[in-house]
Amino acid sequence: MRSESRSSVYTHWMPGVNARTTPSEERAALAWTEAVTLITNGHVPDNVFEEVRKHFTEKELSDLTFAVATINAWNRLSIAGRTVPGTYQPAKVREVKKGS
Repeated sequence: MRSESRSSVYTHWMPGVNARTTPSEERAALAWTEAVTLITNGHVPDNVFEEVRKHFTEKELSDLTFAVATINAWNRLSIAGRTVPGTYQPAKVREVKKGS
């Protein structure tokens, strides 16, 4: 997959990563994502933070972090609820009768 294609995919779930993203920015964003997801010692390692700050503004990093945290929260809810991937079915919309 070409870098532009990967970047366009990441744009949807990692707002700090977009079409202008270079491979080094992409690596920094992915390292940040992994460090935030696997956080165990109360903070992201300094070297990961320093690298990601070279490539992203404070706003971009904030957006990326919120996207990662949101995805992680949904994943944890699914895991806790023992949701089987691929089985979700949206609820059927019920018609509301006028005057009810």
